[in-house]
Amino acid sequence: MASRLTTRMFCAMRETANIPHSQSRWEKLKNSKAGVWSRSLASDYKEACREAVVGIYEHPVKASVYVSVLGGALTCFLSKPDKSSFEAALLERSSQLGLLSSWIRSATSDKHVQSLLKLRNEGRLRHINLGILSIIYSTDYDPDSTLYEAQCSSLSVLWRNLPGRVLDVGFVGHWWVLDSKMTNYDVNEEEFTGLPVHMRVTAPPGVQEVELNERLHRESWLALKLQVEK
Repeated sequence: MASRLTTRMFCAMRETANIPHSQSRWEKLKNSKAGVWSRSLASDYKEACREAVVGIYEHPVKASVYVSVLGGALTCFLSKPDKSSFEAALLERSSQLGLLSSWIRSATSDKHVQSLLKLRNEGRLRHINLGILSIIYSTDYDPDSTLYEAQCSSLSVLWRNLPGRVLDVGFVGHWWVLDSKMTNYDVNEEEFTGLPVHMRVTAPPGVQEVELNERLHRESWLALKLQVEK
């Protein structure tokens, strides 16, 4: 009986010695489906990067154009203004107009700013983020209003009607319609309606006119020279 047990023990030890060692955790992970997929993905990215480098070396002009376009798009995306910046710009323009008398400020600028302020106070201004630019448009009702027309989704602004409601476009850190309306905001155009057409338009002085004015200004500070008659 004892000899039989000893024989079985030695047989078991021999069989155990012939069994290969189990794989480590890293080898199991590397040979799993996730590991194979990760290695394949890394290989694809490596090949894509190599082809990109070769393409840049072989076609530098084309690569420069692509890089410029991508860089410009990224710059536009990062510098895109939001709704809070529009409201801040609107309040700033309103303050600038408020410092001027009604006889001086531009009626076009004042009318545009006052209409935007009215829509803002009524809660009818909306903002759309389009990636590289922003759009401000108007709606008929405040979304916080309890009116049926304001809460019914079927009566909301349709996409085909949106172009007619656009009030401003934000691009590269500027609100272009608001800035254009504020051009010469301290000039009242109605004061010049009685003048002839050729006198309503002014042009910046040329280089010679500027030099002449500067010379006359310097000469005005010189002391007068009196000549004694003999």
